[in-house]
Amino acid sequence: MAAVVPIDVTGDARVSHETANIRGRTYHYLLGTPNTEHRTTVFLIHGWPDLSMGWRYQINSLLDLGLRVVVPDMMGYGGTDAPEVPPESLALYGMKRAADDINELAHQLGASKIILGGHDWGGAIVYRVCLHHPELVSHLITIATPYIPPMKDYVPLEIVVKGLPNFGYQLQLRGPDVEAKIATKEQIRQFLNAIYGGKGPKGEFGFSVAEGVLFQNLPILGPTPLLSAKELDYYVDEYARHGLHGTLNWYRTSKQNFDDERDLTRFTIDIPVLFISATKDMALLESMSLGMEKYIPNLTRKVVETGHWALWQAPGLINSYIKDWLDATYFAAEPKI
Repeated sequence: MAAVVPIDVTGDARVSHETANIRGRTYHYLLGTPNTEHRTTVFLIHGWPDLSMGWRYQINSLLDLGLRVVVPDMMGYGGTDAPEVPPESLALYGMKRAADDINELAHQLGASKIILGGHDWGGAIVYRVCLHHPELVSHLITIATPYIPPMKDYVPLEIVVKGLPNFGYQLQLRGPDVEAKIATKEQIRQFLNAIYGGKGPKGEFGFSVAEGVLFQNLPILGPTPLLSAKELDYYVDEYARHGLHGTLNWYRTSKQNFDDERDLTRFTIDIPVLFISATKDMALLESMSLGMEKYIPNLTRKVVETGHWALWQAPGLINSYIKDWLDATYFAAEPKI
Protein backbone atom coordinates (compact mmCIF):
# COMPACT_ATOMS: atom_id res chain seq x y z
CA MET A 1 0.00 0.00 0.00
CA ALA A 2 1.39 3.39 -1.01
CA ALA A 3 2.59 5.72 1.72
CA VAL A 4 0.05 8.32 2.80
CA VAL A 5 1.29 11.91 2.86
CA PRO A 6 -0.29 13.95 5.66
CA ILE A 7 -1.22 17.58 5.31
CA ASP A 8 1.60 19.92 6.36
CA VAL A 9 1.03 21.23 9.88
CA THR A 10 2.80 24.50 9.01
CA GLY A 11 0.57 25.24 6.02
CA ASP A 12 -1.17 23.28 3.31
CA ALA A 13 -2.78 24.60 0.12
CA ARG A 14 -5.88 22.42 0.50
CA VAL A 15 -6.65 23.39 4.09
CA SER A 16 -7.36 26.73 5.76
CA HIS A 17 -7.47 27.69 9.43
CA GLU A 18 -10.83 29.18 10.39
CA THR A 19 -12.59 30.35 13.53
CA ALA A 20 -16.24 30.51 14.54
CA ASN A 21 -18.14 31.94 17.48
CA ILE A 22 -20.16 29.06 18.85
CA ARG A 23 -22.55 30.18 21.57
CA GLY A 24 -20.10 32.69 22.96
CA ARG A 25 -16.93 30.59 22.60
CA THR A 26 -14.31 30.76 19.88
CA TYR A 27 -13.59 27.53 18.04
CA HIS A 28 -10.65 27.01 15.71
CA TYR A 29 -11.17 24.49 12.93
CA LEU A 30 -9.46 23.20 9.82
CA LEU A 31 -11.49 23.57 6.64
CA GLY A 32 -10.73 21.57 3.53
CA THR A 33 -12.69 22.17 0.34
CA PRO A 34 -12.40 19.89 -2.71
CA ASN A 35 -11.57 21.28 -6.15
CA THR A 36 -15.09 20.56 -7.36
CA GLU A 37 -18.41 21.30 -5.66
CA HIS A 38 -18.50 19.23 -2.49
CA ARG A 39 -20.80 16.23 -2.35
CA THR A 40 -21.43 16.58 1.37
CA THR A 41 -19.60 17.62 4.55
CA VAL A 42 -17.65 15.42 6.95
CA PHE A 43 -16.74 16.50 10.49
CA LEU A 44 -13.78 14.81 12.20
CA ILE A 45 -13.43 14.96 15.99
CA HIS A 46 -10.15 14.35 17.82
CA GLY A 47 -9.42 12.93 21.25
CA TRP A 48 -6.80 13.35 23.99
CA PRO A 49 -4.08 14.45 23.90
CA ASP A 50 -4.57 15.43 20.30
CA LEU A 51 -5.65 18.27 18.04
CA SER A 52 -7.53 18.78 14.81
CA MET A 53 -4.23 17.89 13.11
CA GLY A 54 -4.65 14.38 14.50
CA TRP A 55 -6.64 13.70 11.30
CA ARG A 56 -3.83 14.99 9.04
CA TYR A 57 -3.44 11.63 7.28
CA GLN A 58 -7.16 11.38 6.46
CA ILE A 59 -8.03 14.88 5.25
CA ASN A 60 -6.59 14.65 1.73
CA SER A 61 -8.18 11.25 1.16
CA LEU A 62 -11.59 12.63 2.06
CA LEU A 63 -11.07 15.72 -0.09
CA ASP A 64 -10.25 13.42 -3.01
CA LEU A 65 -13.68 11.84 -2.50
CA GLY A 66 -15.27 15.23 -3.08
CA LEU A 67 -16.09 15.88 0.58
CA ARG A 68 -15.81 19.17 2.38
CA VAL A 69 -13.81 18.45 5.56
CA VAL A 70 -14.27 20.27 8.88
CA VAL A 71 -11.95 19.42 11.78
CA PRO A 72 -12.35 21.47 14.98
CA ASP A 73 -10.02 21.78 17.91
CA MET A 74 -12.32 20.77 20.74
CA MET A 75 -12.89 22.87 23.86
CA GLY A 76 -9.63 23.36 25.72
CA TYR A 77 -7.37 22.45 22.79
CA GLY A 78 -5.19 24.42 20.40
CA GLY A 79 -6.82 27.51 18.93
CA THR A 80 -10.18 26.92 20.61
CA ASP A 81 -11.09 28.59 23.89
CA ALA A 82 -9.99 26.86 27.09
CA PRO A 83 -12.17 28.19 29.93
CA GLU A 84 -10.76 27.80 33.44
CA VAL A 85 -12.84 25.62 35.78
CA PRO A 86 -13.58 27.15 38.21
CA PRO A 87 -14.81 29.87 37.83
CA GLU A 88 -16.38 28.58 34.59
CA SER A 89 -18.73 25.59 34.56
CA LEU A 90 -17.42 22.09 33.97
CA ALA A 91 -20.42 21.64 31.66
CA LEU A 92 -18.40 23.47 28.99
CA TYR A 93 -16.33 20.28 28.69
CA GLY A 94 -19.26 17.87 28.73
CA MET A 95 -20.28 15.74 25.77
CA LYS A 96 -23.70 17.41 25.57
CA ARG A 97 -22.04 20.80 25.13
CA ALA A 98 -19.69 19.32 22.52
CA ALA A 99 -22.60 17.74 20.64
CA ASP A 100 -24.53 21.01 20.67
CA ASP A 101 -21.47 22.95 19.48
CA ILE A 102 -20.84 20.55 16.60
CA ASN A 103 -24.48 20.88 15.61
CA GLU A 104 -24.23 24.67 15.71
CA LEU A 105 -21.01 24.80 13.68
CA ALA A 106 -22.53 22.51 11.05
CA HIS A 107 -25.49 24.82 10.69
CA GLN A 108 -23.26 27.91 10.53
CA LEU A 109 -21.51 26.23 7.61
CA GLY A 110 -24.81 25.47 5.90
CA ALA A 111 -24.69 21.72 6.49
CA SER A 112 -28.01 20.29 7.65
CA LYS A 113 -26.66 16.73 7.33
CA ILE A 114 -23.10 15.53 7.86
CA ILE A 115 -20.91 12.47 7.92
CA LEU A 116 -19.24 12.35 11.33
CA GLY A 117 -15.97 10.71 12.40
CA GLY A 118 -14.29 10.44 15.79
CA HIS A 119 -11.26 8.92 17.50
CA ASP A 120 -10.68 8.38 21.24
CA TRP A 121 -12.68 11.07 23.12
CA GLY A 122 -13.81 12.18 19.68
CA GLY A 123 -15.38 8.76 19.23
CA ALA A 124 -17.29 9.10 22.49
CA ILE A 125 -18.46 12.56 21.45
CA VAL A 126 -19.73 11.56 18.00
CA TYR A 127 -21.89 8.80 19.47
CA ARG A 128 -23.45 11.47 21.71
CA VAL A 129 -24.02 13.77 18.74
CA CYS A 130 -26.12 10.97 17.28
CA LEU A 131 -28.14 10.71 20.49
CA HIS A 132 -28.66 14.43 21.06
CA HIS A 133 -28.99 15.46 17.39
CA PRO A 134 -30.00 12.36 15.42
CA GLU A 135 -31.27 14.47 12.54
CA LEU A 136 -27.78 15.89 11.89
CA VAL A 137 -25.76 12.74 11.13
CA SER A 138 -26.24 10.49 8.10
CA HIS A 139 -23.19 8.21 8.58
CA LEU A 140 -20.84 7.64 11.51
CA ILE A 141 -17.18 6.54 11.64
CA THR A 142 -15.41 5.72 14.90
CA ILE A 143 -11.79 4.69 15.36
CA ALA A 144 -10.97 2.56 18.43
CA THR A 145 -13.78 3.94 20.62
CA PRO A 146 -16.58 1.47 21.43
CA TYR A 147 -20.14 2.64 21.95
CA ILE A 148 -21.17 2.71 25.59
CA PRO A 149 -24.84 3.71 25.97
CA PRO A 150 -26.00 6.08 28.71
CA MET A 151 -26.15 4.48 32.15
CA LYS A 152 -29.24 4.15 34.31
CA ASP A 153 -27.24 4.80 37.47
CA TYR A 154 -24.13 6.85 38.02
CA VAL A 155 -20.99 4.77 38.55
CA PRO A 156 -17.98 6.66 39.96
CA LEU A 157 -14.70 6.27 38.07
CA GLU A 158 -13.11 4.55 41.09
CA ILE A 159 -15.63 1.74 40.69
CA VAL A 160 -15.28 1.65 36.88
CA VAL A 161 -11.53 1.18 37.19
CA LYS A 162 -11.97 -1.91 39.37
CA GLY A 163 -13.57 -3.63 36.39
CA LEU A 164 -11.55 -1.82 33.73
CA PRO A 165 -8.02 -1.35 35.12
CA ASN A 166 -6.99 -0.12 31.66
CA PHE A 167 -8.77 3.11 32.63
CA GLY A 168 -6.62 3.61 35.72
CA TYR A 169 -4.74 6.48 34.08
CA GLN A 170 -7.96 8.52 34.11
CA LEU A 171 -7.84 8.75 37.90
CA GLN A 172 -4.50 10.53 37.60
CA LEU A 173 -5.54 12.76 34.71
CA ARG A 174 -8.59 14.16 36.46
CA GLY A 175 -6.50 15.08 39.51
CA PRO A 176 -4.16 18.07 39.96
CA ASP A 177 -0.74 16.50 39.36
CA VAL A 178 -0.48 16.34 35.57
CA GLU A 179 -1.47 19.92 34.83
CA ALA A 180 0.71 21.16 37.71
CA LYS A 181 3.82 19.24 36.64
CA ILE A 182 3.49 19.68 32.86
CA ALA A 183 3.69 23.42 32.30
CA THR A 184 6.78 24.49 30.33
CA LYS A 185 7.30 23.80 26.65
CA GLU A 186 10.01 21.26 27.40
CA GLN A 187 7.75 19.48 29.89
CA ILE A 188 4.94 19.46 27.32
CA ARG A 189 7.34 18.04 24.72
CA GLN A 190 8.40 15.15 26.94
CA PHE A 191 4.82 14.56 28.03
CA LEU A 192 3.73 14.24 24.39
CA ASN A 193 6.70 12.01 23.63
CA ALA A 194 5.54 9.78 26.48
CA ILE A 195 1.94 9.55 25.30
CA TYR A 196 3.00 8.93 21.71
CA GLY A 197 5.35 6.05 22.47
CA GLY A 198 8.76 7.62 23.06
CA LYS A 199 11.08 5.39 25.09
CA GLY A 200 14.12 5.75 27.32
CA PRO A 201 17.57 4.26 26.61
CA LYS A 202 16.60 0.96 28.25
CA GLY A 203 13.11 0.84 26.80
CA GLU A 204 11.50 2.79 29.61
CA PHE A 205 7.98 4.06 28.99
CA GLY A 206 6.59 7.42 30.06
CA PHE A 207 2.95 6.41 30.27
CA SER A 208 0.98 3.46 31.61
CA VAL A 209 -2.74 2.88 31.16
CA ALA A 210 -2.86 1.56 34.72
CA GLU A 211 -1.00 4.46 36.36
CA GLY A 212 -0.91 7.37 33.91
CA VAL A 213 2.08 9.63 33.32
CA LEU A 214 5.32 8.22 34.75
CA PHE A 215 6.92 11.52 35.70
CA GLN A 216 10.23 9.98 36.77
CA ASN A 217 10.86 8.72 33.23
CA LEU A 218 9.97 11.85 31.27
CA PRO A 219 13.48 13.40 31.27
CA ILE A 220 15.09 10.31 29.68
CA LEU A 221 12.58 9.69 26.88
CA GLY A 222 13.59 9.87 23.26
CA PRO A 223 11.35 11.37 20.56
CA THR A 224 8.10 9.73 19.55
CA PRO A 225 8.29 7.63 16.38
CA LEU A 226 4.78 8.77 15.39
CA LEU A 227 5.37 12.48 14.69
CA SER A 228 8.05 14.26 12.69
CA ALA A 229 10.11 16.90 14.46
CA LYS A 230 8.06 19.61 12.72
CA GLU A 231 4.79 17.98 13.77
CA LEU A 232 5.92 17.62 17.36
CA ASP A 233 6.95 21.29 17.42
CA TYR A 234 3.46 22.21 16.19
CA TYR A 235 1.80 20.13 18.90
CA VAL A 236 4.04 21.61 21.60
CA ASP A 237 3.24 25.16 20.48
CA GLU A 238 -0.50 24.45 20.36
CA TYR A 239 -0.53 22.86 23.82
CA ALA A 240 1.54 25.72 25.21
CA ARG A 241 -1.27 28.17 24.34
CA HIS A 242 -3.42 27.15 27.31
CA GLY A 243 -1.54 24.40 29.11
CA LEU A 244 -3.20 21.10 29.96
CA HIS A 245 -5.97 22.30 32.26
CA GLY A 246 -8.70 22.49 29.62
CA THR A 247 -7.80 19.20 27.98
CA LEU A 248 -7.85 17.39 31.33
CA ASN A 249 -11.27 18.78 32.23
CA TRP A 250 -12.73 16.18 29.88
CA TYR A 251 -11.71 13.54 32.43
CA ARG A 252 -13.55 15.41 35.19
CA THR A 253 -16.96 15.35 33.52
CA SER A 254 -18.28 11.85 34.24
CA LYS A 255 -20.99 13.08 36.65
CA GLN A 256 -21.77 16.04 34.38
CA ASN A 257 -22.20 13.72 31.40
CA PHE A 258 -24.42 11.39 33.40
CA ASP A 259 -26.64 14.30 34.46
CA ASP A 260 -26.80 15.63 30.89
CA GLU A 261 -28.05 12.25 29.66
CA ARG A 262 -30.78 11.67 32.25
CA ASP A 263 -33.51 12.77 29.85
CA LEU A 264 -32.37 10.70 26.89
CA THR A 265 -34.79 7.93 26.03
CA ARG A 266 -33.30 6.72 22.77
CA PHE A 267 -30.04 4.78 23.04
CA THR A 268 -30.03 3.11 19.62
CA ILE A 269 -28.06 4.54 16.69
CA ASP A 270 -29.83 3.44 13.52
CA ILE A 271 -27.67 5.06 10.84
CA PRO A 272 -24.81 3.21 9.08
CA VAL A 273 -21.78 3.04 11.40
CA LEU A 274 -18.20 2.02 10.59
CA PHE A 275 -16.23 0.94 13.67
CA ILE A 276 -12.49 0.32 13.24
CA SER A 277 -10.90 -1.36 16.24
CA ALA A 278 -7.17 -1.38 17.00
CA THR A 279 -5.90 -4.77 18.21
CA LYS A 280 -2.99 -3.36 20.22
CA ASP A 281 -4.81 -0.45 21.86
CA MET A 282 -4.09 -0.84 25.57
CA ALA A 283 -6.66 1.74 26.70
CA LEU A 284 -9.64 1.05 24.44
CA LEU A 285 -9.59 -2.73 24.38
CA GLU A 286 -11.22 -4.56 21.47
CA SER A 287 -13.22 -6.62 23.96
CA MET A 288 -15.03 -3.47 25.09
CA SER A 289 -16.85 -3.38 21.74
CA LEU A 290 -18.57 -6.74 22.23
CA GLY A 291 -22.34 -6.40 21.92
CA MET A 292 -22.37 -3.06 20.10
CA GLU A 293 -24.74 -4.55 17.54
CA LYS A 294 -27.49 -4.48 20.17
CA TYR A 295 -27.54 -0.70 19.95
CA ILE A 296 -26.13 -0.23 16.43
CA PRO A 297 -27.95 -2.60 14.07
CA ASN A 298 -26.30 -1.19 10.92
CA LEU A 299 -22.72 -1.74 12.11
CA THR A 300 -19.71 -2.54 9.93
CA ARG A 301 -16.59 -3.72 11.76
CA LYS A 302 -13.02 -3.43 10.52
CA VAL A 303 -9.71 -4.05 12.29
CA VAL A 304 -6.20 -2.58 12.17
CA GLU A 305 -3.18 -4.18 13.81
CA THR A 306 -2.05 -1.03 15.61
CA GLY A 307 -1.92 0.63 18.96
CA HIS A 308 -4.08 3.54 20.06
CA TRP A 309 -2.81 6.01 17.44
CA ALA A 310 -4.26 4.07 14.55
CA LEU A 311 -4.93 7.17 12.44
CA TRP A 312 -1.17 7.65 12.16
CA GLN A 313 0.02 4.05 12.41
CA ALA A 314 -2.14 2.59 9.61
CA PRO A 315 -3.41 5.59 7.64
CA GLY A 316 -3.51 3.81 4.29
CA LEU A 317 -5.63 0.95 5.56
CA ILE A 318 -7.94 3.22 7.52
CA ASN A 319 -8.42 5.52 4.53
CA SER A 320 -9.17 2.50 2.37
CA TYR A 321 -11.72 1.18 4.86
CA ILE A 322 -13.45 4.55 4.98
CA LYS A 323 -13.49 4.96 1.19
CA ASP A 324 -14.85 1.48 0.53
CA TRP A 325 -17.50 1.86 3.22
CA LEU A 326 -18.62 5.25 1.95
CA ASP A 327 -18.71 3.90 -1.60
CA ALA A 328 -21.04 1.14 -0.45
CA THR A 329 -23.23 2.98 2.05
CA TYR A 330 -23.26 6.61 0.94
CA PHE A 331 -22.03 7.29 -2.57
CA ALA A 332 -23.97 4.40 -4.05
CA ALA A 333 -27.15 6.31 -3.23
CA GLU A 334 -25.54 9.73 -3.86
CA PRO A 335 -28.05 11.83 -1.89
CA LYS A 336 -28.58 15.43 -2.92
CA ILE A 337 -26.53 18.02 -1.07
